[in-house]
Amino acid sequence: MSKSREYVVARYEVRGQRFEVLVDPDKALEYREGRKVDIEEVLKGDYIYRDVRRGDKVSPEELAKVFGTTDIKVVADIIIKRGELQLTTEQRRRMLENKRRQIINFIARSAVDPRTKTPIPPQRIEKAMEEAKVTVDLYKGVEEQAATIVKAIARVLPIKIARARFIVKVPPEIAPRVAQELRRLGELKAEEWGKDGSFRVEFEVPAGLQVEVIDKINRLTKGNAEVKVEVI
Repeated sequence: MSKSREYVVARYEVRGQRFEVLVDPDKALEYREGRKVDIEEVLKGDYIYRDVRRGDKVSPEELAKVFGTTDIKVVADIIIKRGELQLTTEQRRRMLENKRRQIINFIARSAVDPRTKTPIPPQRIEKAMEEAKVTVDLYKGVEEQAATIVKAIARVLPIKIARARFIVKVPPEIAPRVAQELRRLGELKAEEWGKDGSFRVEFEVPAGLQVEVIDKINRLTKGNAEVKVEVI
């Protein structure tokens, strides 16, 4: 997604007063969702305003009175996370489409068809969202919305959020070389070295990733691995 070069206003009202900061719209949304973005990348200026368009700045005394601090970054953090972003129509459209894509991809990674326990293609999830007339909220997080959307599209598409548990065993001749990489493929649950030098590892991944993980295991071991997968 191309980054917007426009700056927008983040606005927060508290105790009957309005506080504004200039921000990068894309970075501000990422920051608001809790992603690892430095607030200095978000802010486009070193002031808190009463009204950005008029250049009406808030004094340190007023900030201290309302927020208990004069630290611009601390106050800006509150404004961005609790307030609203004043986006243009085009920015909103573009960012909503990006959020929609993120949600679809997250669901595709995390969900399966409960009848076959196999992943569901993103295109089918998107079609189900259209059929169920699902709306996307620009300001809510991807995971939060995904759970609600899965419930909504379950009326038109068999689907459930699930995990895939892998148990992988590799022979001694390749175990030392691939053990560390196998540990990194998912959330590690258990591992064991056999007396013969073989290596057994158990881990979990979002169920929608099981085909991708199997491919990675086969590439790492060149097909020399015992693999068991259970959707839970």
